[in-house]
Amino acid sequence: MTSPQNASPEPLPAVGSQTPRVRLIAIGDEILSGRRQDKHFSTLIDLLQARGMRLQAAEFISDDEDDITTCLQRSFATGDIVFCCGGIGATPDDRTRQAAARALGVGLALHPEAARLIGERCAEMAAKGQGSADMSTPENQQRLQMGVFPVGAGIIPNSYNRIPGFYIRDHSFMPGFPVMAHPMMAWSLDTRYAQWHHRESRVEHSFLVFGLPESRITPALEFLERRWPGIRAFSLPNVGDSGGHPHIELGVKGEPDAAAQALAWLRAEVQSLGGNLNPPA
Repeated sequence: MTSPQNASPEPLPAVGSQTPRVRLIAIGDEILSGRRQDKHFSTLIDLLQARGMRLQAAEFISDDEDDITTCLQRSFATGDIVFCCGGIGATPDDRTRQAAARALGVGLALHPEAARLIGERCAEMAAKGQGSADMSTPENQQRLQMGVFPVGAGIIPNSYNRIPGFYIRDHSFMPGFPVMAHPMMAWSLDTRYAQWHHRESRVEHSFLVFGLPESRITPALEFLERRWPGIRAFSLPNVGDSGGHPHIELGVKGEPDAAAQALAWLRAEVQSLGGNLNPPA
């Protein structure tokens, strides 16, 4: 195998350019079958929110290489920041590295820095009496497969066991293990995407409404979005299945000043339509 060239660093965005969308792709039959529960979705939301960013979409797909390739072909065609979790190991059910290369039309090659880090991990384990530090052994040659990435990829450090993930075309690929993936997400956000931190000033406000059907308030929500472009209204009905009174959570999200104006207007409109802001006695 030949060594890939290091990926060129992405240029900093022009001031005033629009913040990219952020998406999650979680890969694994074990998630779709229910054998394991996804742990990445909520963590990525928290990591993004702490940096003034937000998640726009998430997708869960199988370990099938054709499925992953098709998904990544669509994804690479966007300008989105994408976090892909799962399938970068070296067992037969780990096909994400191969699918990423196919999706980009590039080859696979052992990344020299990944090889060094994997060698260090093998030496650490050998010092504890687990395995050999000789990288020519069949077991260690198999471990080196975890450093075979699409040509042009850069590495994402793994603080848990040194075996890295990789990034290419604003897509960050990491293992499915949360203990590894979540620090790698944070590293990517802080190292590669710090320029997008807190670029958007965005808030979300909501309140509860009782005794008002959604059909009666929907025209007001539509009018609100026309009157305050860029503000999104939302309605979350609750039928009282947890023992409380049926109600609707109404809210707005967007730029702070406009959101505050829209919220005040919506509260007044709800009351004019006969809604109550307090639960029935």
